Amino acid sequence: MIEESDFDYERLVSPKETEQETTDDFEISLRPLTLAEYIGQEKVKENMKIYIDAAKRRGDSLDHVLLYGPPGLGKTTLANIIAHEMGVNIRTTSGPAIEKPGDLAALLTNLEKGDVLFIDEIHRLSRQVEEILYPAMEDYVLDIIMGKGPAARSIRIEIEKFTLIGATTRSGQLSAPLRDRFGMLMHMEMYSVEELADIVKRSATILGVACDDDGATEIAARARCTPRIANRYLKRVRDFAEVIGNGRITQDIAKIALNRMEVDKLGLDSLDRRLLEMIIKGYNGGPVGLSTLAAAIGEEAVTLEDVCEPYLMQLGFLAKTPRGRCATQLAYDHLGILKNGQTHF
Repeated sequence: MIEESDFDYERLVSPKETEQETTDDFEISLRPLTLAEYIGQEKVKENMKIYIDAAKRRGDSLDHVLLYGPPGLGKTTLANIIAHEMGVNIRTTSGPAIEKPGDLAALLTNLEKGDVLFIDEIHRLSRQVEEILYPAMEDYVLDIIMGKGPAARSIRIEIEKFTLIGATTRSGQLSAPLRDRFGMLMHMEMYSVEELADIVKRSATILGVACDDDGATEIAARARCTPRIANRYLKRVRDFAEVIGNGRITQDIAKIALNRMEVDKLGLDSLDRRLLEMIIKGYNGGPVGLSTLAAAIGEEAVTLEDVCEPYLMQLGFLAKTPRGRCATQLAYDHLGILKNGQTHF
């Protein structure tokens, strides 16, 4: 089985965090520290503020939180904000990194009262680790089995009351017993162009880069509704502004930069367009199977399914049918291709 980490997400339009961005001071410095600074996700923010205020008034730790939604929408940032607002420490790890029950036990026993344990990609926890997590979430105890066979015995270790924040892009892959133990389930929505423009302007201010409203809007419109992609574009557009402009990000500079990076006005890159053009020109608009399509354009099927298709379906350019993938009329119109295969000029 191919896991998410086993294929390439290095496309500029990929919402997946790259290894460099995980440790990049640029990314870390742009993350807001409070709910007031956090742009977008209004419903989540309003509810979370109430939950945090109520927990602080009671002098209690926050209930366990599950954040789910597409990558790049700020789940990690929100987890850090929750810990900051509660005034507690946060320990960060990921599902694949916790290989054995002992790894989880080491994390939990080192937490102080009220601390936050943030587990990214929590849907990738192993079954053995999940079994240890259940009593820890409900009763704040660890049940450890010592020894094997007839000599095996169970040891119960009490741990401090903590808050588990889990983040996942695939909530459907979470086991029902684990999902049911979260007191708060928060769905992260895609961002509007206006919200992304505000994020770009805030990031530009932090970086000390002059950015016009029209320039921020141009970047936001091509950012596939995702803040991480918008901030990634901002870095690249800044380079163009410094070299071929006067250092100020304007709409013209943003257009030149993003066009040079082959990102069109709706955020589609060359791979997205190749996929649609292959369906339209190579298979008469579809339907065509995913494996056939992947072989035809020389990409892994899992890359097309997890990275390209969600956004194309969101735009209404691609339809999944039992017989395969089909391009819609909107895709024809965007690419300027007529149904008979001719191209608009």
